Amino acid sequence: MKTIQKVLAAFALTGAFVSCNNMLDVQNPNNQTTEEFGNTEADLEEALIACYNHTRMEGTTSRVGYMLDVVRGDEVWNASQVWYLPFDNLNAPNTDEIGQWSWRDWFYTINRCNFVLSKVGDNASVLGLTDAAYKRIKGQALFLRAFSYYELATYYQTVPLFTDYSQYATLETIFAENASQDAIFDQVEADLKEAMEILPSRDSGGEFARGRATSGAAAGYYARALMFRHKYSEALTVLKDIIAGTYGHYELMADYGDNFREGTAYENNAESLYEVQYLDYGSQGTDDEWTPVNVSSNATNGHAVESNFAPAYFGGWADLSMAPWLYNLFKSETCTDGTLDPRLYWTSSAYEPDYNFYKGARTAAYPNGDVRENVVYMKEITEENADAICTNTANGGIPVAKHTYARLNTISSVVTGLHCGVNLRMMRYSDVLLRAAECINEVSGPNAEAIGYINQVRNRAGLASLNLADFNTADKLFEQIANVERPKEFGCENGRGIDLIRWGFFYDEGRLAQLRQHGSFLKVPRVDTTYPVDESDPSYDSSFNYFRPGHEYFPIHQGTLNANPHLTGNSANTNTDNGPAWKEKYGSVHPVVEL
Repeated sequence: MKTIQKVLAAFALTGAFVSCNNMLDVQNPNNQTTEEFGNTEADLEEALIACYNHTRMEGTTSRVGYMLDVVRGDEVWNASQVWYLPFDNLNAPNTDEIGQWSWRDWFYTINRCNFVLSKVGDNASVLGLTDAAYKRIKGQALFLRAFSYYELATYYQTVPLFTDYSQYATLETIFAENASQDAIFDQVEADLKEAMEILPSRDSGGEFARGRATSGAAAGYYARALMFRHKYSEALTVLKDIIAGTYGHYELMADYGDNFREGTAYENNAESLYEVQYLDYGSQGTDDEWTPVNVSSNATNGHAVESNFAPAYFGGWADLSMAPWLYNLFKSETCTDGTLDPRLYWTSSAYEPDYNFYKGARTAAYPNGDVRENVVYMKEITEENADAICTNTANGGIPVAKHTYARLNTISSVVTGLHCGVNLRMMRYSDVLLRAAECINEVSGPNAEAIGYINQVRNRAGLASLNLADFNTADKLFEQIANVERPKEFGCENGRGIDLIRWGFFYDEGRLAQLRQHGSFLKVPRVDTTYPVDESDPSYDSSFNYFRPGHEYFPIHQGTLNANPHLTGNSANTNTDNGPAWKEKYGSVHPVVEL
């Protein structure tokens, strides 16, 4: 007993000595807690990088998250007849795993944004930040959170609304119920309105403005959010401010193709309001980071949009092809000099003899000085080899060239996975102009100002100006904007599916019939479909033949519903027609007009 007592006394004495000494407390920098991290400007800048990084995941923009809206639209069809097929057919079950990835990854982004916002507080003095640093940091977090919720609300209709990082503290608060779509958009509008007031512009932001969210990006998305709920007068005010240079100088690039090239000379250019950043070819790592939990110091930092679009001949997955309707729309009108619309060259990999003489498309400069316009992945396309090279799969289809290296003379074959470094231009100045024209038309009908905005976009492509006298009704000008100008300018880009919802096209029989026509394709390997299509012809099919009411949105995954007892399914889960509620709120759908 005496021995034990002596030992205990020694331990007690040692403890007393230790408690009186200054001990070195070393914090493991790789194992910091949320209480310890985020309390300095440097920490917050690192946290913002994490926010941006999560906008580049599989479910946000790097592949599935981008493509789900593309396939929801009428400008592409599913050439592989496998990947994305249920989403292209607008009848995906709530058990399809890829439908959950966007939900997962956008909420990861929101989580990071809420962390930054919780740390930065409501004024610069909270962390001793300068006023400029406070506004810059908070503004970016607000924009990225709004960007995330805009995507979630337009993809899944009703989702939980998290605006405070403390909501993640307990299971009771993290298992939140669905907020209404209007509540989500209220928050999106509030975040973007504040962001556009405190962020620097592209002009005053310096290097910060190259790739970061600016006041112009926030203003552009604010207008988009307002237009989704038909707040046209409010949106028009914002759009006109962008045009006037309130949020920095924007202009159309002289060459449309500059919006889809890689490199500092083209990316984040004067036409770009916001784009997702990817590392250029040759500067990437080797590890694909498909999900937010794949963390590698040697990440590729590229996207796989190219893998989905690129033809199998060059190693692509050949999942999606340009709709023949869009191809024929381009071919239906030539430029004032008699050449093809250059936007067809950049939108598709189709072979056109006219490109042999189209000097504006000279992207393939060879070492010997030759310039060849009809080039796809560095291979010269001729009439003899076009069918084999410019067809996606055995099902046929015209490969999409946008946001790929198809026309860039960079690579001769596709490295599938997250390897394409062409930045995804999420909003361009041409969108501002066409949206301003649409808002004017909705508010007061066709006028010279609206036509002028449209003609700026047309003239850049070399097309003749529209005449106001040819558009005697708002319905006719809307048809021109919705089904001619926007498809040509933004064909096969993310956003068309969102437009179809906000316009109510899924809730009108005339518009649904039009969508079935637009989505029609021959079930044999040919690309020369003409319109209108005889829908009784068994040679044709259309993804819109399979549309189920409510599936203009994507179902909330059953696994997510099982995990959260407070969540309920959306219209796609219940096959509920949103048409009656949409019409009660917004009125009638613009009828189809022959142009």
